[in-house]
Amino acid sequence: MCGIAGLFLKDETHSAALGKLLSEMLGLLSDRGPDSAGFAVYGAPLEGRVKLTLRARAEGHDFAALAEKLAAHLGTKVELAVRATHAVLTLEAEQRAAAEAWLRAEAPEVSLFASGRAMELYKEVGLPPAVSARFGLAGMAGSHAVGHTRMATESAVTTAGAHPFSTGPDQCLVHNGSLSNHSDLRRRLQREGSSVETENDSEVAAAYLTWQMGRGMNLGEALEASLKDLDGFYTFVVGTERGFGVLRDPIACKPAVLAETDDYFASGSEYRALSVLPGIEQARVWEPEPATVYFWERN
Repeated sequence: MCGIAGLFLKDETHSAALGKLLSEMLGLLSDRGPDSAGFAVYGAPLEGRVKLTLRARAEGHDFAALAEKLAAHLGTKVELAVRATHAVLTLEAEQRAAAEAWLRAEAPEVSLFASGRAMELYKEVGLPPAVSARFGLAGMAGSHAVGHTRMATESAVTTAGAHPFSTGPDQCLVHNGSLSNHSDLRRRLQREGSSVETENDSEVAAAYLTWQMGRGMNLGEALEASLKDLDGFYTFVVGTERGFGVLRDPIACKPAVLAETDDYFASGSEYRALSVLPGIEQARVWEPEPATVYFWERN
């Protein structure tokens, strides 16, 4: 079943409250997915630097030692911020590929969940209020954010299978539904050089969008292309460094609601997720049409 919440701020009016609002939105959708929850938050893009979000199996992991070893390998400064089982490493953007390769080879005890100039990504097994509190979501500020609460259907209840999925810099995807051709698409993407690490069909969808954007499409164009290539029932909400997109499949059996005010665009699996937003009483609220891409991007 799963629940999706997303918020894209048009200006800085509510930027300090972004995490608090998303936390409340996700909490109201807890009964749609009791297995795991996660969220991606976008802040101001760094100039010349990039953030890597890592996850360890348990709290108390020695991320400081890991950051020190990585800095020695790269010959550059690596900043560290730890939140429960996750850590964010900040380093020079030109070192991103080398850092990711070293982490995969030398630190198999941690998972690399995301990278980007603006995005941090957190997810764990558990209900949204517990996961949000564990990582301090309510205290996070930013420009836009995407969250998800999951009911596992096609794969095991694990943190690796939780949403959001990130398969490219500053890109994340959350999904409600089920793809029917994800195995064939996975093999196609692997032939094109894409890496899909879990059994979750949602990661295949994320990797597909990354592949299309790597070929020169923007997010809106990649979502349009997915209508031809992805089979099944789905509602997607996708974030990029500057963009925010929503898409339902041509049958549109999975629920979704959108809202817009002068201050924000918002999406939710149900209206109750939007009910906590400021000014929602005056918002334009509508159900997204089937096979129609809704895409907003910051200049």
